[in-house]
Amino acid sequence: MTPGMLATLFPHEAVTGDMVVRVAVSFLPEQSAPSNGRWFWSYHIRIENRGTRSVQLLARSWTITDGRGAIHEVRGEGVVGEMPLIAPSASYDYVSGCPLPTPTGRMQGSYRMVDEDGTGFEIAIPSFPLIGPV
Repeated sequence: MTPGMLATLFPHEAVTGDMVVRVAVSFLPEQSAPSNGRWFWSYHIRIENRGTRSVQLLARSWTITDGRGAIHEVRGEGVVGEMPLIAPSASYDYVSGCPLPTPTGRMQGSYRMVDEDGTGFEIAIPSFPLIGPV
């Protein structure tokens, strides 16, 4: 896949050293109920290892801000029940979701990683908007 195609599919990107995190987000009307104050988005994350060592994702940390400015922090082990090992020149993809009580919001965060030598480091998850229908 060319860089231009990746930028189109995953418009939000953060680079930390040899690691790239790309995000695509979609509003899901079928899982939303605006009359009940619920809007729902799915987000597709691709984590790319451009380095020469395998790395493992250990934990995630999210800051989710709704349209009223209320902030919700989410921290936990792994992603979608996994702690993936990402080989050099490989990537890991997953899809998850986020409900909000407002039709707009924003997410951003970081992943805690460890390399083959046991050295831990953080990589950024880019900030991305959550925008429902107007």
